[in-house]
Amino acid sequence: MAVTFSYQNAGAPDLGKRGMPPATASLDVLLVDIEADLVIRDGDCVVWSEMMFPVAELARALADWVHEPDGERGDFEFESMSYSEVGAVRIEESGGGWRVGSVFLSDTWTSPVSRHSLVAEIRRFVAAVRQDVADIGVNPGLIPAP
Repeated sequence: MAVTFSYQNAGAPDLGKRGMPPATASLDVLLVDIEADLVIRDGDCVVWSEMMFPVAELARALADWVHEPDGERGDFEFESMSYSEVGAVRIEESGGGWRVGSVFLSDTWTSPVSRHSLVAEIRRFVAAVRQDVADIGVNPGLIPAP
C-alpha cells in the first residue's frame, strides 16, 4: 500500500478573527492558523483524519525531519502548538519499513513503506502546503523547501 498525506479546504480563517492580515502575523500565529482538513491514508483506507488541522505547522516539522541526516533521523512525533498531546502525527520505523499513525488512534497504523517512498510523499505534501501558503498571501519560506 502507499501512504498519503492529503488535505482540503486550506485557509487561515482565524487570522481575520484576530484582525491580522497574513503579512503582519507572527511565525507562531501563521503556523497554527494555516489549517486544512487532513487525511492520512494507507491506499484507500483512512488511518487518521482531523478537520482544521495546522497543516503549515505539520509541513514545517516534516520538512525539518526529512532534512535530518539519515543516520540521525529517528522516529517522528509531531509536537504541535495546537495540541497538548505529542504525536497527533507519528512516524516510526518498524521491521518492514516506516509506518504512519496518530497517538489519538494508537493501535492504527499504515502498512510499512520504504524510506524512499515515505520521503517522496512528505516532499509532495510539503510542496503542496507551501503553494497553498503562498496562495493565502504568506511567504512560502515559512516552510523549508522539501
